[in-house]
Amino acid sequence: MDFGVVLQNDPPARKVVELMRTAEDSGFDYGWTFDSCVLWQEPFVIYSQILAATSKLVVGPMVTNPSTRDWSVIASLFATLNDMFGNRTVCGIGRGDSARRVIGQRPATLATLAEAMRVIKDLAEGREAILHDTPVRLPWVRDGRLEMWMAAYGPKALKMVGEQADGFILQTADPAIAEWTIGSVRAAAAEAGRDPNSVTICVAAPAYVGTDLAHQRDQLRWFGGMVGNHVADLVARYGEGGPVPAALTDYIRGRQGYDYSHHGRAGNPSVDFVPDEIVDRFCLLGPESAHVERLQELASLGVDQFAVYLMHDERDKTLEAYGVGVIPHV
Repeated sequence: MDFGVVLQNDPPARKVVELMRTAEDSGFDYGWTFDSCVLWQEPFVIYSQILAATSKLVVGPMVTNPSTRDWSVIASLFATLNDMFGNRTVCGIGRGDSARRVIGQRPATLATLAEAMRVIKDLAEGREAILHDTPVRLPWVRDGRLEMWMAAYGPKALKMVGEQADGFILQTADPAIAEWTIGSVRAAAAEAGRDPNSVTICVAAPAYVGTDLAHQRDQLRWFGGMVGNHVADLVARYGEGGPVPAALTDYIRGRQGYDYSHHGRAGNPSVDFVPDEIVDRFCLLGPESAHVERLQELASLGVDQFAVYLMHDERDKTLEAYGVGVIPHV
């Protein structure tokens, strides 16, 4: 299993770069950041610094979307970084949540996302694509490579991952939900004539190493609120009792809106509806041994990477604990 670390682009950017360098030294393979350029600083500027400060770390957004930037801009950003640093990027992408809603816009449709993934990948890898009804190619790209990893929860999105994406990003570490979503992705891939095992599976969730479970839950409750934004969309689309498992949908019944000014942060006042049970299921808490046990269970389900969200008050200690006591045992 590979390991990644997920950070927000809070200023000063040099701290983000330092943490990514520490992560690589601790055995992490991927460095991810949020991409919501109103709430945080512009990630692609910072990626250049991260790549310059590391030697092997693969970087990318978790996740970008097809609406914030023109697809030619997204492709050129990745292709430029890859040309400078040797194909060390990956494009995590979804419909868009905070980046869109914080400026009063809705997430993109799945149809738009599907087309965007094709166009961005083709352009970043040097092939011609049709963009705005115009044939476009980046003539300076040589030996470009860009994998598209799609974030998804619902049945239609999971089907699209299996049919088209190079990787699947699941933002919850609940083994039951992982089993259902991974199974859906692989079934769709097989139906599309693809090798089901060719789709890289990445589970992303907060991890906090320690013994004070009550404090850890309070620090990580924000994650249930963040996931709840996507779950609310699923319930609106499919209704309660639909094809989405109750293990993913039931907990949002007490949700009363969401304040994006606290998005992804400990102490978010919009997440009181998230019970302890959801924090325990969606996140990794407790001593190192508990993390190793959950990660081994996820690996048995076919998870290729675990990406650690480090949005809490002990991120340096957790990063160190993963390097010393978790990664070597997984």
